[in-house]
Amino acid sequence: MKLLTKIRLLILFFIVALILSGVTAFPVETELRWLLNNPALVPAFAEQWLKDVYAALVETNAKYPMLAYGFDWLAFAHIVIAMAFIGPLKDPVKNKWIIDWAMLACVAIIPLAFIAAPIRHIPLFHVIIDCSFGIIGLIPLAICRKWIKQLEKNNLAV
Repeated sequence: MKLLTKIRLLILFFIVALILSGVTAFPVETELRWLLNNPALVPAFAEQWLKDVYAALVETNAKYPMLAYGFDWLAFAHIVIAMAFIGPLKDPVKNKWIIDWAMLACVAIIPLAFIAAPIRHIPLFHVIIDCSFGIIGLIPLAICRKWIKQLEKNNLAV
């Protein structure tokens, strides 16, 4: 498979992953209800916290539905960030800085999670889950960056 095709497929994968992770913010109350109705899927250490989160969402959405608008914006932000990858999709070498920016964003998840989580009373297991998104996101981005450098080197050699 051509290097350019491999790069584009990896970028497409990242775009889809970003969009999917974002749009799950829209139905968060429904998703949590489904999860809690399937207790075999919930680890024991997370059960009470997820029940508390669900109760808070139900109460907040009933009394103050405008706060859920923040989840809508979270989902929208994921979609907009995914759109930034159209540049590298079209011309990976010219737009390789977007890959570098995304790698920095993945790294920045870690301090944000460890700073904000205690303030918001988020348990450590959830902080680790949040950080894993950044760490896992780094993997395809680092591979993509390596391939883009190879493509750039190959184009200069021609």
